[in-house]
Amino acid sequence: MSEGAGKKATYNLPIGPIHPALKEPILFTFKMDGEVIQEVDFAPGKAHRGVEWMGMRRNPVQIVHLTDRICGICGVSHSLAFARTVEQIAEIEVPERAHYVRTIIQEFERIQSHILWAGVAAHELGFDTLFYLAWRVREESLDVIEYLTGNRVNYGIIQIGGVRRDFTSDQFPRIEASLKYYEDLLGKLLNLFLDDKSIGLRCRQCGVLSRDDALRLCTVGPTARASGLNMDVRQDSPYAAYGDLDVRAVLPDQYLSGTNGDVYDRIVVRLLEVPQSIGIIRQCLDQMPPGEVLWETKYAKILATCKKAVGEAVGRVEAPRGECLHYVRMDGNSNPHTWKVKASTYSNQMAWLKILQGEQIADIPIIIASIDPCMSCTDRVAIVREDGTDVLTKEDLTRLSVEKTRRLMQ
Repeated sequence: MSEGAGKKATYNLPIGPIHPALKEPILFTFKMDGEVIQEVDFAPGKAHRGVEWMGMRRNPVQIVHLTDRICGICGVSHSLAFARTVEQIAEIEVPERAHYVRTIIQEFERIQSHILWAGVAAHELGFDTLFYLAWRVREESLDVIEYLTGNRVNYGIIQIGGVRRDFTSDQFPRIEASLKYYEDLLGKLLNLFLDDKSIGLRCRQCGVLSRDDALRLCTVGPTARASGLNMDVRQDSPYAAYGDLDVRAVLPDQYLSGTNGDVYDRIVVRLLEVPQSIGIIRQCLDQMPPGEVLWETKYAKILATCKKAVGEAVGRVEAPRGECLHYVRMDGNSNPHTWKVKASTYSNQMAWLKILQGEQIADIPIIIASIDPCMSCTDRVAIVREDGTDVLTKEDLTRLSVEKTRRLMQ
């Protein structure tokens, strides 16, 4: 605490790693000046599960099941990013129809993810009626995903060389009914979120991230687009069926008179991406080509092809939270030599240091939630050192600990 008459009280405020305002474990430390945040620090790493370590001890077909479980909300994005890397290295040609199936399921995933986030945002603002409404509306997307894949989460539809299930013309009416359901509700959702006076008062000019800061901090996805960056992997580096479709990045000024890069703009971008996803799915249904959906139905042949593959590749997709990147290196063995995952939140979390400064304690939950963080996705391990080593052994950690103790004792 600071002392002396006329001086404000300054103190450190820890939040987490387990806290009602946080949906996943992460530790925040705020340096406060009264009610105002002066400095921010955070410590992730509380949810690391060793997924990459397990993956490098399995073959690519087995790893697909792991990728689907990196995140319960955007699992198909991780599966698709990983599959694309292996397909590039092994020179596996994905059937055109499979590209469309992949695109449809990823856009339904985007719809349910954005509506889930909208409900969480409403809850963080204390608007629980809207929270329950948003999550009830989200159920429709989960129902149609289950209808198409057999699962509400961990869809298990991606396979190396295509997809495990085809979407037949008999299923199209059910898909169309789901799209119509959201179209009919969209006006109501936009009105409740964007025209509500209390949400406007809480979110406008709150947690502002300028365009320059968004670019400097390498943000991605809706967080970057809400600050005015015209970037979207589906638009800039089309994959799956996106190269055949009309896809343009959604920016706040398409709905508002300008771009502020605040929490309100992040709400706008995510809500407007719901009708965009509806339009993309409709394009896929209209243009769906005939043919197979899997390069090879026999797993033994897929594994034999992957085992002979040598090389490295990067797979990028536009997950609901932004660019999701997987790197794979294969050296002619059944298991990958290297597999690294870079989730969207890893790119966006540094924005917290900027958007939380100068804000009040009461705004911490909604500002943290505004980038749509996922710590399960993010907790990957990457160590960069000048001498080029990338592994800290038990002996290394012991040595570092002893050295620090000696420094403190001097």
